[in-house]
Amino acid sequence: MAENANRPLIEVKNLKEYFDINMGFFRTKPLKAVDNVSFSINRGETLGLVGESGCGKTTVGRTILHLYKPTAGEIWFDGKKIETAEDIQNFRKKATMVFQDPYSSLNPRMTVSDIVGEPLDVHKLYKTRQEREERILELMGYVGLNSEHASRYAHEFSGGQRQRIGIARALAVNPEFIVCDEPVSALDVSIQAQVINMFDDLQDRLGLTYLFIAHDLLVVRHISDRIAVMYLGKMVELADAEEIYNHPLHPYSQSLLSAVPVPDPKIARANKRIMLSGDIPSPLNAPSGCPFRTRCRYATEACAQEMPPFNEVEKGHFVACHRVKEIN
Repeated sequence: MAENANRPLIEVKNLKEYFDINMGFFRTKPLKAVDNVSFSINRGETLGLVGESGCGKTTVGRTILHLYKPTAGEIWFDGKKIETAEDIQNFRKKATMVFQDPYSSLNPRMTVSDIVGEPLDVHKLYKTRQEREERILELMGYVGLNSEHASRYAHEFSGGQRQRIGIARALAVNPEFIVCDEPVSALDVSIQAQVINMFDDLQDRLGLTYLFIAHDLLVVRHISDRIAVMYLGKMVELADAEEIYNHPLHPYSQSLLSAVPVPDPKIARANKRIMLSGDIPSPLNAPSGCPFRTRCRYATEACAQEMPPFNEVEKGHFVACHRVKEIN
């Protein structure tokens, strides 16, 4: 039992997800959406995954759950490698996903009761019809919905309520691990706080482990224990949430965090925004060596030669940068 408590719940080792893009005349070229990413998530922990749009955050989450077949790499759950179709089937009883868009992720032809109960039907998690109904009402209660909502359709609800329905559906299989794919980005700011607090409460009540994908850095700081930063399919920094906010070491992380608004006007005036030059390169034609070098003010010839290793430069603080010790 002690061994189970000490080992990570999720381990991702050298994960790659390449998509073949048709270039015409029967030629294809790999788009490296996720390229050699490794990390682990401990039981009961929330790992925040941030980065600008198109960096591969969502692809990481979907590949972990085998919604995309990994091109290469390993995914381990609770000490067991996910390999066979049977492994994936068993894994999906313990791991699930909350999708970004509550408007398109719910079937408009199904009632709330049927949407929440669908995972119960797929995995045959009830013996009688009454047991199914009781479980659906219990799940709806977890997310602040009541029995009157069960017979209604998704289009009758606001965005925040729809996302609650999606969360109730994700909880149906009694999961241990949930991938939260930007679950509040489509919601009003006032509703975002309610949903984030609900994620916190559910984690405490049900012992959940989250991979929380987002690009809102304040939201990620509030909910995450550790934060990983991605850029162009690669992980460039990983550390405790407060450590990465107070002491970012990678030039990209520093730029990203300099854009976070500060509520204190004096501190905000003193802060200097680190502007990046140029646009993010296409993952189809990624730069050689370090992917960030074309926008990095510290880049040298060595950065173009090889990708820097993802090393632990301080205890629990991992960075992929050739010049990390010189610039900090």
